[in-house]
Amino acid sequence: SRHEQADTQAPRPQGQRGQPRQAPQRLTDHRSAASFVSTQQFTVTDEDTAIALGSGDVPVLATPRLLAWMEAATVAAARPHLDPSSTTVGIEVWMRHRRASAVGAHVEVEVTEVTEQDRGLAFDVVAREVTEPPGDGGPGGIRAHEIASGRVVRAIVDRGSFLRGI
Repeated sequence: SRHEQADTQAPRPQGQRGQPRQAPQRLTDHRSAASFVSTQQFTVTDEDTAIALGSGDVPVLATPRLLAWMEAATVAAARPHLDPSSTTVGIEVWMRHRRASAVGAHVEVEVTEVTEQDRGLAFDVVAREVTEPPGDGGPGGIRAHEIASGRVVRAIVDRGSFLRGI
């Protein structure tokens, strides 16, 4: 498998005057949006490059592929909290791709924070290239360099109604 997923939990955010925020209605539980975190790992292949995707002419991780990985992390973060008849759809994206990653690089994509919005959830996402020093890992161990960050906003929709509307 090209990626693995690990979920962790974060502290519950507070609403106005210290009151807990209300979860969107289609969620299966009443945990706060901050509990929607996800980390996934990917390895850059030839198929993930700017050349392969037509977004550039160098053999490095393509921005459109990185964006797709960021969206995948947000889908994975939301999935366990949704009613089975609901899903999320992307409605807004902002991303800054700061550093190139070569074929073979290991990339970790993490949802770091989630906030509720009128129509859904806004996910802050960070991508890091993860490297391990040669040898036994020695002092310093695994290193991670941020390669991108962004925000993905996803609307919560009824799956059937959404599909009938297209």
